[in-house]
Amino acid sequence: MIIRIIGEGQFRVRGALCDELNQIDNRIVGLVAEGKAEEFRKELVKLIASIRENGEPLKAEEIVESDIIVPPEDLSLEEARDVFTGSGIFED
Repeated sequence: MIIRIIGEGQFRVRGALCDELNQIDNRIVGLVAEGKAEEFRKELVKLIASIRENGEPLKAEEIVESDIIVPPEDLSLEEARDVFTGSGIFED
């Protein structure tokens, strides 16, 4: 699976990591719905860090369509309400 972090680039991630990322994503959806800004931000940072640490960065010249697009770490709670709804950015 190819994941793009807005403003950073793309990463190739394995299926097992996607399961972990989906769990974080589900927590983010709940925190956003509850309006818990500080907790939401911590989980978003955790999500992005996990992609960076465990994913394989793609070279800039490698053009591949992204399966999932992750917002940047500085996403506000208000902006997150438009992104992290329903099942979130990772499909269950």
